[in-house]
Amino acid sequence: MTNTEHANSENTVLVLGATGKTGSRVAARLTALGVPVRSGSRTAAIPFDWTDRATWGPALAGIDAVYLSYQPDLAVPGADADIKAFGALAAEAGVRRLVLLSGRGEPEALECEAIVRDSGLEWTVVRCAFFAQIFSEGAFADGILAGEVALPSGDVPEPFVDAEDIADVAVAALTSDGHTGQVYELTGPRALTFAEAAAEIGRAIDREIAFVPLSRTDFIAALTSYGVAADEVSLLDYLFGTVLDGRNSQLSDGVFRALGRPARDFAEYARDVASSGVWSVTAQA
Repeated sequence: MTNTEHANSENTVLVLGATGKTGSRVAARLTALGVPVRSGSRTAAIPFDWTDRATWGPALAGIDAVYLSYQPDLAVPGADADIKAFGALAAEAGVRRLVLLSGRGEPEALECEAIVRDSGLEWTVVRCAFFAQIFSEGAFADGILAGEVALPSGDVPEPFVDAEDIADVAVAALTSDGHTGQVYELTGPRALTFAEAAAEIGRAIDREIAFVPLSRTDFIAALTSYGVAADEVSLLDYLFGTVLDGRNSQLSDGVFRALGRPARDFAEYARDVASSGVWSVTAQA
């Protein structure tokens, strides 16, 4: 029996968004540590769906801790009500600890953080903005392959945080003491504009990646034409149109406070992804 099948084992962790950028990494790390994991997704053996509250109770049964990532984002209407209801149900189910993935610079996310703090459970907040993986596992991966990143980002710098760091911090908070009551605001060690990030990727793959500034309207149209799901289009429009205004440009020491090591640099991320072949035009042909 695998770790993910130990549904009633002591100290089982429910990882919500277990197929996503951070959830998949959190689940893999926990499994490698021998921690029993329950996958929280619509397709799991015990399914979990944020839009179907009937799935929440069975998914929480026998769970000790939860990696709490909300889809599509804590900024969407109704997220606060869902987080409040989920926290109450988790407490009733005997859950001990919640680790919330929150949004940096999002007022709505701060409201959800307050709900988690008031849940009566042990809690840790992992607060992030743009992931580096948006260029390799997100909406802009196709643009890298095409040699062009077209965005309405202007010249605002963003300290992209690596999802590997997010997962390391989350796992530490889920499995060890000393993180309860902490808010870890995670960033990379330097801030880059999206144009600079594209250039950094270009150096890693030895191929020029052009940056093309778009209007907000053209950005939405381009995402839609690429077949990006409507909820993701809406989220990206919110992030680029509202959150990417300089409010998150300042660096934070959350990775070091949580792990005692520096955050991974964007260049290291770019080199690792380049070596994996994800951005190889030949591999995609």
